[in-house]
Amino acid sequence: MYVSVKGGERAIENAHDWLAQDRRGDPDVAELGLDQIREQLSLAVHRVMAEGSLYDPDLAALAIKQARGDLIEAIFLIRAYRTTLPRIGHSLPVETGAMACDRRISATFKDAPGGQVLGPTFDYTHRLLDFKLAADGPVPKAQTAPSQPGEMPRITDFLNRDGLIQSEPRSDDTPPDMTRAPMEYPANRALRLQSLTRGDEGFLLGMAYSTQRGYGRNHPFVGELRIGSVPVEMEIPELGFAIEIGEITVTECETVNQFTGSKSEPPQFTRGYGLVFGQTERKAISMALVDRALRWEELGEDNLGAPAQDEEFVLSHADNIQATGFLEHIKLPHYVDFQSELELIRKLRAEVLGDTGTKPHMEAAE
Repeated sequence: MYVSVKGGERAIENAHDWLAQDRRGDPDVAELGLDQIREQLSLAVHRVMAEGSLYDPDLAALAIKQARGDLIEAIFLIRAYRTTLPRIGHSLPVETGAMACDRRISATFKDAPGGQVLGPTFDYTHRLLDFKLAADGPVPKAQTAPSQPGEMPRITDFLNRDGLIQSEPRSDDTPPDMTRAPMEYPANRALRLQSLTRGDEGFLLGMAYSTQRGYGRNHPFVGELRIGSVPVEMEIPELGFAIEIGEITVTECETVNQFTGSKSEPPQFTRGYGLVFGQTERKAISMALVDRALRWEELGEDNLGAPAQDEEFVLSHADNIQATGFLEHIKLPHYVDFQSELELIRKLRAEVLGDTGTKPHMEAAE
């Protein structure tokens, strides 16, 4: 049980002041601006938006600054702020097929229709410290044209023409909203994908890695990975039609998995899917692998007992805010709990050792 801490208000206020002082750092060093965080630490900003479930680069930058770079704390701040916002409506599903791609690659076809667009990536860089960055030298301009919207056919569409990959039927049903109703098991795929898209990147990376190492029999190809901007549209009742209200950057990944067939499905490729706010490709790929591992039952596969195949295990532990709260609460005062445990251990020791009443020296600390 928890007990109130008396006389600690002044200590807590001092702790807040100390935190603010450490956050600012050396006053002789120029203070970090939100525009610098937003523009130069964009991948951190994108992760905070994705796992905080709120697309706002400026607020994500503010949360990162307030949290001193602790991304999970920043995600917590964004989630808390999100709960204060009114919900005025729902947008229409985004059409990622019309994405203006900054990056689009496929590991399945070299000459992918629409072309391979490497974009800004660490994939081909040497993992060596670049000391030129410490000298604040000029940044070379990329010799590429800006992203252009247009039709860029999906790789899986070509496989689907010959019936080589499992088809994904479209549905106009409104998916459940995990932010409005508690999670229930078993969860349908739409609900699972909601949970995964705001799940912790590190946790999903570990789950995805485990499936590749044999705990889930899941070693796919990246059919397509896209990063770019998509328009967001919303229907306005007074107008009677949808209008574009803005653009967001998203990362989409679709994996292609070998599948030997089952009693209900013929041999074919199957899919895993990931869609995440911002440029977050490691998260999107991990999400696609875990999504595919969780589909074992609907595809008629055997459950190998792998952690990534256990829906309740994955979805119950993917959220870093829930995990952080449960983990860090143990550092709060548990004095009464511990005293009861201490008395119980003393009693058990007395029964086993025949102790005649001698108490350990810890009694003095009480």
